[in-house]
Amino acid sequence: MATATRPVGWQRAYGRRLAVTDTLIVIAAVFGAQQLRFGQAADLHIPRISGGGFGLAYTFVSVLVVVAWLGSLKMLGTRSQQRVGGGWDEYRLVLDASLRMFGLFAIAAFLLQVDVARGYLLLALPVGLAALVASRWAWRQWLGRQRAHGRFLARAVVVGEHSKTLHVARELQRDRTAGIVVSAAITERDGSELLPGVPMIGSLDDVVAAVEHAQVDTVVYSGSDLISPAKLRQFGWDLQSRGIELVVAAALTDVAGPRLHARPVAGLSLLHVDSPEFTGARYITKRAFDIIVSGLALVLLSPLLLMLTLRVRADGGPALFRQQRVGLDGHTFTMFKFRSMVMGAEAQLADLLAASDGNGMLFKMRDDPRVTPIGRTLRRLSLDELPQLLNVIRGDMSLVGPRPPLMSEVSDYEAWAQRRLLVKPGITGLWQVSGRSDLSWEDSLRLDLYYVENWSLADDMVIIWRTVRAVVESRGAY
Repeated sequence: MATATRPVGWQRAYGRRLAVTDTLIVIAAVFGAQQLRFGQAADLHIPRISGGGFGLAYTFVSVLVVVAWLGSLKMLGTRSQQRVGGGWDEYRLVLDASLRMFGLFAIAAFLLQVDVARGYLLLALPVGLAALVASRWAWRQWLGRQRAHGRFLARAVVVGEHSKTLHVARELQRDRTAGIVVSAAITERDGSELLPGVPMIGSLDDVVAAVEHAQVDTVVYSGSDLISPAKLRQFGWDLQSRGIELVVAAALTDVAGPRLHARPVAGLSLLHVDSPEFTGARYITKRAFDIIVSGLALVLLSPLLLMLTLRVRADGGPALFRQQRVGLDGHTFTMFKFRSMVMGAEAQLADLLAASDGNGMLFKMRDDPRVTPIGRTLRRLSLDELPQLLNVIRGDMSLVGPRPPLMSEVSDYEAWAQRRLLVKPGITGLWQVSGRSDLSWEDSLRLDLYYVENWSLADDMVIIWRTVRAVVESRGAY
């Protein structure tokens, strides 16, 4: 069995590594920007800024920027134990902390009438921010390799009502990035295993003894009516005295952190959940982002689009394949793709259904005989989807969103699945960066609904970046 380092120990050590890297990057970015912007005079004169009746050396300003930047990263919890090592929140906080610091710096310079050279700041911010994000990504790759060898992991026991415990254990096993390995479970039922490899130990009558005997780092409490609030409080105290971390799993799943707000009321920890927004300024911003990025992409990729158009037409037939899909609020639209199959491919579908490699709802074949030679290349690199940039410009689709469904799929939707139609479908989305055709229907739908409920522009940018990686690696593309 893999050995585990206590969460507090490894997370603090990992946080110190991040702190050292952050410090080196910020110093290099700020003082590098100063050197590139001003150089070094032959008489070693330090360039000075003036305004408001006083002057400051740029070196002193750079020191202030470095201290403020590092302080902002610290205050916003970019290296906190709950943030590092998994999820997108770490990157979002790094971006947020950096932009807030430079925004406050600009306001302070304006109020003090200090004429700071804009080129100096415009060099330091993007370079430093890009380097910070890249370093966090690199550290995560290192952490992933360590976890693959059984290090930097938290071994956990899941405690609570059987059905809730089963759900929590499955979700933790699904997402390995959290670094939590479910090693055992304690419920009100008797049995040998909760899941394969997750034995049932002890009972709810003597949880502390069972947990202590299991030699774990973390206890995940999934909830149970058999454990009273007073007993749970005592349970938390007992775990604290033994250096074991207690994590309480909320029954509400697939809700992103920014929508959750903990609030203590009358000794209770109430979890407030913001309602998802489907209109307003955020979606106006999303539409503007779609138009600008897709417009630039069409201009920059126009030579490639022309070349692909001529190559597809050389196989005989039109370059574009048009298909009716279901979009926002259930309205249908014509989706464009480069044609990747022979003419009359739809008529051959009935003979191939039995050989489908899809997820039950969608027809997919790894070696579909109807795909043309150029079509295989287009699909492997996802180049067949480039014409959908026109759909984005027209307003039928977004750059990021749920997968655009067929009308036959939507007709079989249950009522709750209709929520994926509350936003525009996307060229890419969580479904594409999480496995694409290799996903089950349930996982694909779950990811789409998670996106609908928790969309943000920062997450869209991360998904676009992950899409580039998925396309390069050709994961799940056929």
